Amino acid sequence: MADESGRTRGLLSVVYGNTPEMRGRALELLLRAAPRAIVLSVSLPADGGDGHGGSGGDGGRRARGGGGGRPAVQRFTSGGDTHEPWARGATGIPSVILRQDLLELSRTARAPHVILSLPEHIDVTPFLADVWRPPLGSTPLASRYELAPVVAALDPDRFLADLRCVHQAVRVWGDAERPAPLTLAEAAARQAEGAGVLIIGSGPPETAGRHAGVRALLGHMNPSAAVLADGVDAAELAAAVVPGGRGPAADPADRLDPLSGSGVCRRGVHHGVSSVLWRARRPMHPQRLAEALHRVLPGVVRGRGHLWLAGRPDTIVSWRSAGGHVELAEAGRWLARDDAEAWRRASPERRTLAAWFWDDYYEERRNEIVFTGGGLDPDRVRAELDAALLDDGELALGAAEWARFPDPLFGTRPGA
Repeated sequence: MADESGRTRGLLSVVYGNTPEMRGRALELLLRAAPRAIVLSVSLPADGGDGHGGSGGDGGRRARGGGGGRPAVQRFTSGGDTHEPWARGATGIPSVILRQDLLELSRTARAPHVILSLPEHIDVTPFLADVWRPPLGSTPLASRYELAPVVAALDPDRFLADLRCVHQAVRVWGDAERPAPLTLAEAAARQAEGAGVLIIGSGPPETAGRHAGVRALLGHMNPSAAVLADGVDAAELAAAVVPGGRGPAADPADRLDPLSGSGVCRRGVHHGVSSVLWRARRPMHPQRLAEALHRVLPGVVRGRGHLWLAGRPDTIVSWRSAGGHVELAEAGRWLARDDAEAWRRASPERRTLAAWFWDDYYEERRNEIVFTGGGLDPDRVRAELDAALLDDGELALGAAEWARFPDPLFGTRPGA
């Protein structure tokens, strides 16, 4: 495919797995579909340091030498008809190093197909957005590559074990210079949700029922993805990774918008797994929401969405739950009618959703969460959350009084 200047662009595929073995398996399958591709394999220290270990007050997490605390990034290339393989190491910001590697490969090979193979401790959506985002004055990767749907290969038993683990943290690489801690459950959920194509590992016959349940769960957690078995043939996989089909938008940063993917919910019950979509168009009382959490979460494996909290009327509050752990975070501001700059910065999907749900009084503000799990009672989940909304009398008090409501989730604002 050519860019606006007529230059023929290459193709960038991204692959990762939740174990080294599954990453290797996904890479093997992708190379069957694209045998002439150049593979760029990446190794990053799981602890955020330079990969040499060490002890002391920093737990070995800071790079030694002149790296200023930045990690050692190891890269290896292979494949391609005319490409000369290389192995390199550098200390620096991973996204910057990989962007430079990809630009170099685009110059040395005409319209290459590059497969970027990432380690398992990656939060792929923000990481890929940071790689794709051009610094001021530099050549954008979008002018050299078309982005194919991201491929993730998951060991189903490891995936289930990680989803149950909310008391152990793992450090994953996202869009920052150093990895950030997440619960194992949250990291596993993001691995599943960051891909456009999911390849599920196989096992002995006695695991067939459990693995079918995992496949159903993944289909609900990431309903836009193609969920394929480990034995997928090259033609089926090649069709699934065609650019412009499944997976991220042309700019991966669009998926970081707090309302991206809003309200996408798979219908029906599959191997006991179902999803519940809850929406409401008035603010939530933070104390009643906190009190309702233990009644909402039973049976919920994953929850994603956003809230309109009464004490923070201009702020989007994101909801992420994995296992029994809930993370609420301030995630930007609602779009306002007269804020032209905010509308310009918003992703196309966000602008479309805002126009679709726009209210002349509330503007973009609304609550929306999708819950996925086993044995969920939609009426119970919705009733518990509806009871946490402001009633008519509270709504009539206005934002100045809402700020005085007790907030055990974020704390009552100073001066309220």
